Amino acid sequence: MKSLPIKLCLILFLYYNYSSAQNYIEQLNHIKNLEPVEVNAAEIHKAYFASGCFWCVEAIYESLKGVIEVNSGYSGGFTENPTYKLVNTETTGHAETIEVIYNPKIINFSDLVDVYFGSQNIEQINGQGPDSGSQYRSIIFFQNEQEMIIAKNKILYLKKEFSLKVAAELYPFQKFWIGEDYHQDFKKNNKNNIYIIKVSNPRFEKFSNQFNHLIKNK
Repeated sequence: MKSLPIKLCLILFLYYNYSSAQNYIEQLNHIKNLEPVEVNAAEIHKAYFASGCFWCVEAIYESLKGVIEVNSGYSGGFTENPTYKLVNTETTGHAETIEVIYNPKIINFSDLVDVYFGSQNIEQINGQGPDSGSQYRSIIFFQNEQEMIIAKNKILYLKKEFSLKVAAELYPFQKFWIGEDYHQDFKKNNKNNIYIIKVSNPRFEKFSNQFNHLIKNK
């Protein structure tokens, strides 16, 4: 009889975790089925990408011709006002995301998607390099049908031509929550940081060797 409360607690614990997981999945599926929100202006466009740690991705996109500014933050989830600490609990649905503000007359969305796939491990699920977790998953956010088609075609090409299992998901863009101040320009402001030296710099170098023609003149 003494074991009954323990068994009951275990059942309740498992049920709670199962219910929480189901609720998490349902909320993400709801977001994936929403209509995209477009924030592009006539002369200045914005694009949103999640591809592992935003410190790495921000530096890559900031180096591109036609890119005016890049911000690090969070998107793809269902929690209002996410913070770095909260997103790392993997309960918000959000992924570390960058906002790319660019001039479409100099660089276009298709180029940005090429850079996206060319600067990541395409098949790594829920992470990039040493960073693992749903907050590091790969997402391409689209704001309209044209962007969705471009991203879908790139994924189909990678699957067909190279037999790759593409991990990146497509989400209709909803809202971008800008990250804390200390995350902005992190690679530029923390050159001696061990993560920057060991992870960000090699990733940037690999990207720059492939896309040198798109990089701003130093």
